[in-house]
Amino acid sequence: MQVTLADIKRGEVGVIVDVSSNLIPLKLLEMGCLPGNSVELVQVAPFADPMYLNINGSHLAIRKETAMHIQIEIAR
Repeated sequence: MQVTLADIKRGEVGVIVDVSSNLIPLKLLEMGCLPGNSVELVQVAPFADPMYLNINGSHLAIRKETAMHIQIEIAR
């Protein structure tokens, strides 16, 4: 089963496996949204959009629509 960043629950930690770079804004890639980096869901805004993430120590807010294009592996 393919798990995306949109599927992560609050407090869960994962590792980015793949990024569909043609669908992801370049700014997110420059801010560390790259394969191999750890990601944690910190908080979700009302109505579940946007998502507030901690990616390798950087705090980012991204839309759920964008998060669906980032594949992750949940750390167990």
